[in-house]
Amino acid sequence: MDAEQLREYGHKMVDFIADYYKTIENYPVLSQVEPGYLRNLLPDSAPNQPDSFQHVLDDIQTKILPGVTHWQSPNYFAYYPSNSSVAGFVGEMLSAGLNIVGFSWITSPAATELEMIVLDWLGKMLKLPEDFLSAGQGGGVIQGTASEAVLVVLLAARDKILRGVGKGALEKLVVYASDQTHSALQKACQIAGIYPENFKVLKANASTNYALSPELLSETISKDLAHGLIPFFLCANVGTTSSTAVDPLLALGKIAKSNGMWFHVDAAYAGSACVCPEFRHYIDGVEEADSFNMNAHKWFLTNFDCSALWVKDRSALVQALSTNPEFLKNKASQANLVVDYKDWQIPLGRRFRFTTTCDIADINNY
Repeated sequence: MDAEQLREYGHKMVDFIADYYKTIENYPVLSQVEPGYLRNLLPDSAPNQPDSFQHVLDDIQTKILPGVTHWQSPNYFAYYPSNSSVAGFVGEMLSAGLNIVGFSWITSPAATELEMIVLDWLGKMLKLPEDFLSAGQGGGVIQGTASEAVLVVLLAARDKILRGVGKGALEKLVVYASDQTHSALQKACQIAGIYPENFKVLKANASTNYALSPELLSETISKDLAHGLIPFFLCANVGTTSSTAVDPLLALGKIAKSNGMWFHVDAAYAGSACVCPEFRHYIDGVEEADSFNMNAHKWFLTNFDCSALWVKDRSALVQALSTNPEFLKNKASQANLVVDYKDWQIPLGRRFRFTTTCDIADINNY
């Protein structure tokens, strides 16, 4: 495909997507197909000859769309809000076209620096404490999902505490959360090697809108300390998927600080709303947190996947997750002049998240 064919087919693809959005509410939100439907519609092996682009679009229309659950439909009300935007789609086109693998600053300075700047913009929109901004010791980074965000901060917290108490104390480390917390935390504990019995799920009360009780947390921590365990990680919620529960961040944060625990705030579901002054109070107390996460792909007109994570101490992430083989070394990184986001996440590779800039600009226009 040469440049002129790209131009032609690109226009056809944009027209296809524009027509899809124009008629999306006419589709049943939930796919009506039966399991295994697609195998009956496609050949047993890959074709030996290329197909026309129009035929590919026709196949998408007749074979793929019937098997799609339409998350962008105005009639969609499952799981969580997932509305993207035209700005997000256009940004995704540019990101795909540039196809940058920006794991370190030198692999694409603009990719790293734009992400830092935009995450600072978003942090200021949320009125996060300055400790979470890149001018200090912290900063923001885009993870794929909140599941990745909670995993990387849990690993950072685990390694930080083990450096002080010794690696042999892993079996004593305890994680706390309410029973409304997303199952991603349980998976993160499994990956991090936290003993299952040391993942303490505390029952939330319907009378308090399923918020985690500071009294119950304090009581549980006291019992664990008496048994020689080491409390090290607390996850609080701002809008859980199951019940939109909001935990009392200020009270929980003070308990975490008094016990030397890492305090993470998972605002994946409802954090986006806190850019609005009338909802900002839901994250009052975030100044006590060590990390804060919200999903831009929920309510923020951003294409999946885009999960924003801020930390107060980026060195904790780097110490837990950094690798530095010879082929990744460069003068800027070795002189500590730049941020290498490869050290803030699980994978090495990462794409240019240009779409986020488009979406933040879109939000500011509302």
